Amino acid sequence: MEAMKMRLFIAVAIVLTAVSAAQRVAAAADAPAPAPTSGATTVVVPTIFASLAALAFGLFF
Repeated sequence: MEAMKMRLFIAVAIVLTAVSAAQRVAAAADAPAPAPTSGATTVVVPTIFASLAALAFGLFF
């Protein structure tokens, strides 16, 4: 019973990921490119910090 629940959970996660990716591709085709002064590159530093924090948390706990 537990294995069946896990398989169902994984199947639902895969379907949701596929749907999300398909929507993102459709939205990216319609959206114009951001201007160079939009500040889109300022998101990179917090993202890297959050990724490293998540990796450290997973490593220690």
